[in-house]
Amino acid sequence: MKSGSHLEEVLESGAFAVTGELGPPKGADPQVIIDKAGILKGHVDAVNITDNQTAIVRMSSMAAARLCIEQGLEPVMQMTCRDRNRLAMQADILGAAALGIRNLLCLTGDHQCFGNHPEALGVFDLDSVTLIAMAKEMRDAPAFQNGEEIKQTAPALYIGAAANPYADPFPYRALRLAKKVEAGIDFVQTQIVFNVEKFTEFMRQCRELGVTERCRIMAGVAPLRSAGMAKYMKNRVAGMDVPDAVVERMSAAGDPEDTGIDICVEVINQVKEVEGVAGVHIMAVEWEAAVPEIVKRAGLERGQ
Repeated sequence: MKSGSHLEEVLESGAFAVTGELGPPKGADPQVIIDKAGILKGHVDAVNITDNQTAIVRMSSMAAARLCIEQGLEPVMQMTCRDRNRLAMQADILGAAALGIRNLLCLTGDHQCFGNHPEALGVFDLDSVTLIAMAKEMRDAPAFQNGEEIKQTAPALYIGAAANPYADPFPYRALRLAKKVEAGIDFVQTQIVFNVEKFTEFMRQCRELGVTERCRIMAGVAPLRSAGMAKYMKNRVAGMDVPDAVVERMSAAGDPEDTGIDICVEVINQVKEVEGVAGVHIMAVEWEAAVPEIVKRAGLERGQ
C-alpha cells in the first residue's frame, strides 16, 4: 500500500470501484460540504474535491477535503497547475498529507480565461505530467522537486490523473495517458463516456500499450438532467462526444432526469464489460442527490 487509502485498497484488490464528485461552494459555509458529504457517504468509495473548477473561485480543495474526512467520507483532492508554482504545490501536498488526505488527482487546470477572473495570471509552472512526477518523487524517494531529501515524514499518496478518450487527435489519447503512467500515476479517471464504442477503442489501445497493467482506469460517467444539457455538452464542451441518439432520447423524454439516470446506468453496465476498466467516476455536477440512485440501479451499492 502506497497511501493506505480506502480507494487504493479497493482498486488494488481488483474490486470495481465507484467514486463521486463534490464541488466546493463559492463561499465559506462548511455546511455545504457537510450536506453534500452526507448524500454521498456510503454510496462511493471516495469523492473528488474539485480545485477552482472551470477556473471559478471556490472554497479550497484542501479545506473541503478535510471537512469530508471529518464526515467519514474519503476525499480525492484535486490539484491544478493553473494557480500554483512548484513551491506552493509541494507545500500543499505536505499540508494535505498532514491533514490525512491520501488521494491526489493531478490536473493542468482549465485556462483562467474561461472563469470568473479572466484577467488573472495563470501560473502553469508545471503541467500535469511534471506534477505527477514531482508528487511521486516526494512520496517514493522521498525528495523535493529540486532533489533535496525529505528528511521528515514523506507524504503517503495514491496518485491519480485525468484522461480524455475523445480529444483530438484521437490516436494520441492512449499515448498521452501512457506518459502519465510513466510519470507515476496509480489511477486515472476519464472524461465522461457517452460514446461507448469510441471509449472501447481507446481502452484497446491502452491495453496494447500496457497501460491497464500499470494503473487502474476508471470510466467517467454522468447523469443528464435535460435535453438542453445534452445539447450543450455535445456542441459547446470541448473534448466531449455525445451521440445524436442520446440527445434525441433526452429530447423525447417525459421525465428527463429519470431518463438521464437510466442512460448513465446503461453506460456503466456497458463499460463494466470493457477489459481493463477498474471502476466508474460519477460526475453528477451539483446533482449529488442522483448518485445514490445511480449506484442502486447499477447494482453497485457499497458492500456488495
